Amino acid sequence: MDEITATERATKNSALIVASFGSFITPFMASSVNVALPAIDTEFQMGAVLLSWIPTIYLLASTVSLVPIGKLADIYGRKKILTLGVVLLTLSSLLLVVCTSVRVFLLLRFLQGVGSSMVFATGVAIVSSVFPPRERGRAMGITVAVVYLGQSLGPFVGGLLTEQFSWRSIFLAVVPFGLANVALIRWKLKGEWADAKGESIDYLGSVVYAIAVVAIMVGVSAVPKMASLWAIGIGVLFFFGFVKWEMKARMPIFEIRLFTGNRAFSMSCVAALISYSATFAVGFLLSLYLQYIKGLGPQSAGVVLIAQPVVMTVFSPFAGRLSDKLEPRVVASVGMGLTTIALALLIFLNEDASLMFVIASLVLLGSGLALFSSPNMSAIMSSVEPRFYGLASGSVGTMRLLGQMLSMGISASIFAFFLGGSRISPEVVPSFLVAVKYAFIVFTVLCLVGIPASLARGKLRSNE
Repeated sequence: MDEITATERATKNSALIVASFGSFITPFMASSVNVALPAIDTEFQMGAVLLSWIPTIYLLASTVSLVPIGKLADIYGRKKILTLGVVLLTLSSLLLVVCTSVRVFLLLRFLQGVGSSMVFATGVAIVSSVFPPRERGRAMGITVAVVYLGQSLGPFVGGLLTEQFSWRSIFLAVVPFGLANVALIRWKLKGEWADAKGESIDYLGSVVYAIAVVAIMVGVSAVPKMASLWAIGIGVLFFFGFVKWEMKARMPIFEIRLFTGNRAFSMSCVAALISYSATFAVGFLLSLYLQYIKGLGPQSAGVVLIAQPVVMTVFSPFAGRLSDKLEPRVVASVGMGLTTIALALLIFLNEDASLMFVIASLVLLGSGLALFSSPNMSAIMSSVEPRFYGLASGSVGTMRLLGQMLSMGISASIFAFFLGGSRISPEVVPSFLVAVKYAFIVFTVLCLVGIPASLARGKLRSNE
């Protein structure tokens, strides 16, 4: 009995470490590259809109691939897909170190996004498979805390590496972690999880879904051009076609019934979508603000930006444990309320704003997101059957990535409206600050709308 207990404990620990790597590396790559954007701009001479596509294409690739990958993992094995994802993420990072072309750079960022989606979807699903409901909140709290640890170290490490070496060193730093994780999966993570083994995958649905997401994202980024309306319209049509097809497909790539027949799951996913849509671009906007407006170097800007994720790292495990005792909807909704207040404060950001004002706003934002994210993730995974764990983690990951992508799309469209294709320079500072102001107005309204969505999920204690 002791041997079985020890084996189970080892499997849980290994799964948590592996999932934590996936949870760490994705936000680390996003937040560290955000700080390096001005340096990348200097080398490749990009305008503000094209510069925004460096984080956006990474998110776009993750978004279009996450749902099919979640299903593939359920069918063929989450450990297999996880291993392939880590290898792809590591290899693309290594190639980015020697990249000299803008087009190749964006292609490799796309591959990084696919790899990260493979790692995220499978890691969270494996944790949900090995931890019982009574322990899942704590485990999810740890994985969410590691997400914010990645966000915390990203700006500081990214800024330090960029200033002391070059932006290429950020991608080089990922390689040893990737290799170590492959070794851990190979030799320490015992077993395989394929709860939907034998089922087929809906390739047509996957393609229609990908077209819908890409068209909508391209359309949002092209605002205010007339072509953007056509792209968004095509994306919406393909999205409704995707939903209709999935409702009647024998083996759907996405279980629409999880949304139509499970209010806790659907409203938790909607709340996650709104939260990420309203908050992800904050790091992108403030990184540009601190370096172009306040004159900070990458390293100093990174130090300021870590205020938000450090708070999130500290409070996420507490929020996870709190959601094991209290209704997750209450904890998460309070967190979304605090997030709304923080975004509203950033509307008043101007050329004369103090760094303490920026840091205080980020601390409040981090507190709100910590209280929201862990309970929301726990609610999603606790509202579905074990056979849907991969799909559910893929779904919440998709909401996260769709929200992050929309957040960047909103920023890109506002930049396009106020700055056109101009590079950020002293001549366009007034227009840049106006664009930032309107971005935070939109984000504040979005987050305010998310509060009732979070409350509407209903009670969850009966599901555990």
